[in-house]
Amino acid sequence: MTEIGGRIAREAGEAREQQRRLGGLSFARAPGAAPEQAAPGTPLVDIDQALKVVLRHRWLVLGTLGLALALAIIVTLLATREYRAEATLQINAQPAQILGSRNQPQPRFRNDDQYLQTQFGILRSRALAERVARDLKLAEDPAFLDPATPAAQRARAAAAKLSRNLEVAPQRGSDLVTLAYTDPDPARAARIANGFAEGFIAATTENRYNTTNYARGFLQDQLAVARERLENSERALVAYAQRQGIVQLDSGSARSSGGREGDGPSAATGDTLSSQTLLGLNNALAQATGERIAAEQAYRQAGGAEVSGEQIADPALQSLRAERARLEADYSERLKTFKPDYPDMLALAAKIAEVKSAIARETGAIASSLASRYRAAAGRERELQAEVAQLRAQVLDLRSRGIGYNFLQREVDTNRELYDALLQRFKEIGVVGELGENQATVIDRALAPMGPYRPQPLRNLGIALVLGLIAGLGLAFLVEFVDDTVKSPEEISDMLGLPVLGVVPRPGKGEKVSEQLEDAKSPVTESYQSITAALRFIGDGGTPRSILVTSSRASEGKSTSSLAIAQSLARGGKRVLLIDADMRNPTFLSDSARLWGLSTLLANTAKLVEMVVPTRLETMWLLPAGPIPSAPAHLLATLRIHEVIAEATATYDVVIVDAPPVLGLADAPTLASICEATVLIVEAGSARRAAIRRTLRRLLDAKASVAGTVLTKFQPKTGSDHESYGYGYGYGQGAAPSAPGLLGKLRRRPGTENKTLDIGT
Repeated sequence: MTEIGGRIAREAGEAREQQRRLGGLSFARAPGAAPEQAAPGTPLVDIDQALKVVLRHRWLVLGTLGLALALAIIVTLLATREYRAEATLQINAQPAQILGSRNQPQPRFRNDDQYLQTQFGILRSRALAERVARDLKLAEDPAFLDPATPAAQRARAAAAKLSRNLEVAPQRGSDLVTLAYTDPDPARAARIANGFAEGFIAATTENRYNTTNYARGFLQDQLAVARERLENSERALVAYAQRQGIVQLDSGSARSSGGREGDGPSAATGDTLSSQTLLGLNNALAQATGERIAAEQAYRQAGGAEVSGEQIADPALQSLRAERARLEADYSERLKTFKPDYPDMLALAAKIAEVKSAIARETGAIASSLASRYRAAAGRERELQAEVAQLRAQVLDLRSRGIGYNFLQREVDTNRELYDALLQRFKEIGVVGELGENQATVIDRALAPMGPYRPQPLRNLGIALVLGLIAGLGLAFLVEFVDDTVKSPEEISDMLGLPVLGVVPRPGKGEKVSEQLEDAKSPVTESYQSITAALRFIGDGGTPRSILVTSSRASEGKSTSSLAIAQSLARGGKRVLLIDADMRNPTFLSDSARLWGLSTLLANTAKLVEMVVPTRLETMWLLPAGPIPSAPAHLLATLRIHEVIAEATATYDVVIVDAPPVLGLADAPTLASICEATVLIVEAGSARRAAIRRTLRRLLDAKASVAGTVLTKFQPKTGSDHESYGYGYGYGQGAAPSAPGLLGKLRRRPGTENKTLDIGT
């Protein structure tokens, strides 16, 4: 027993090592885990996979497309012919300037886009539709409106119909707008389109006229109020000036120069009589001060040692000084010849003294004159200073009394400005009201259309083609999304990351699997030979010594695959033992299988060679399931199954174990943990992805070495139906009747598959 336990441990270690060597399989990612993030540059949509989905459901797509085209044709043939008439309007975003005079009002600033959108809203308004219906008398037209409509609702119904069939289409980048109306009568369509254009122009004109009249009346009332207020403020200003004794100096220069009346000086800034007098006296004082300073300067120069300017400029002094200079020069010249006491010299000296005395007298007269002028200038300056001081006090007193005057003056000015502005605005509105403002112009009137606008057969067929194609593709992908069964080997590789060892096609109608397996050239046989060849390369040592074949649920072809793989290996020269490990619902039944088999071998210590049954192939043997035990899971949970598998691998080259399905049972995971490799059988178009993921998860949790998958019953050109994957396995069913002879004809148990597996004696 110790040797068996050690061998089991070694085999488990070898299995795990082999599983690590098969790292290219899906063991790096557990089933059901989130897929790895796509590498950069990987397209988000798999075009090939999408094409496969479309081809798989091509009849659904084509049927949906054909149905859409048929509906489009029917709708086109049954639709009422409608005609479309169009009229073109130009809407002026800015008012036209008709006059160029200064009195013309300046154009108002408008937001062109906002203004145009407002006009488009007016064109779509219910009020305009009611106006058109009223102008064209459409409410009373039985061809336009149902006569059964109540009279009280006819006007509203006609307006609603007009609004539904009217289309307002602005032309991008311009002030043009197209009014299009659709109607079964072409003439009425043109008449209504023109009615909308004319009604819009008339409505805008009326609105502008009403607005102008209202503004004119409002301004007249405001002008009367402003005039009365101006008159009252002017009376109050005059009365206050009379009470306070304020004399306003208004020479009219302001008016004559183009200014407003009253634009002259105010009482607060010195435009009264006292202020003007103070201003004149202040100028005179400044002038007197200047004269006094000049006289004082001249007087001081005359009284000093220096010669003043007046003395220099005096003609008498100039002649006397010249005479003195001449006499002195003559005296000096004669002094060289005569002595000073010479009579001529004495006479000349007397003349010189007389001239000097005259100069002194003239200089004293000039100094006396300058002193008199200085005293006069100083006296005048003092008088002006006294008057300016007295008048300044009067002006300051007047300023304090002029505060009220200024307040009343500002009120008068404000009232006058308001009155002038209202009067100017009233004149502007009068000019605009007389000239008018061109809001909209009809560029093209609507004409009766020559051909119908709707229905449009080509357009309808194009729309139906697009919608039908979209609906068909949507249904195809919806069906593909709802149908989560595996249909191709690529789906297994993408979903599980496991290699696909092979794909087994579904036999045609009337063909049996047993007959296909007997034919060495049949597609089924070739597929299983390819699977057998793939098993040789899953490990370093070639074909695994023990291979477990299982599936997620029943009837996926695991027993057929077990038999086919065993036969293929046997024909290749291998000594093969096929073990029917499904002790709940055995697959290979015979008379001997009811007496002994795997269940008998697990229940006692018999030898394996005593229980095996030879087959028609010389190198292939079968270990049947034996009598159905009450608790197969308990038998497989003992160490005896390890001994049986170890003895089988020691005796035969390859041991193929046909295990029960994985879901819902503990048998397959237990056996998978013992065998070197596990092959998962997946039925195309029937096995669901969630079930396959759970199956693989259970196998990996049991430390099984999953070599790959085999896709059975594959139909590459057709779809497949959904089936329940519940393991409705035959617990409690009686044993199948034995075939005559020992392992003569080994048949599947009734209820599994309706085919005979003749493996011979």
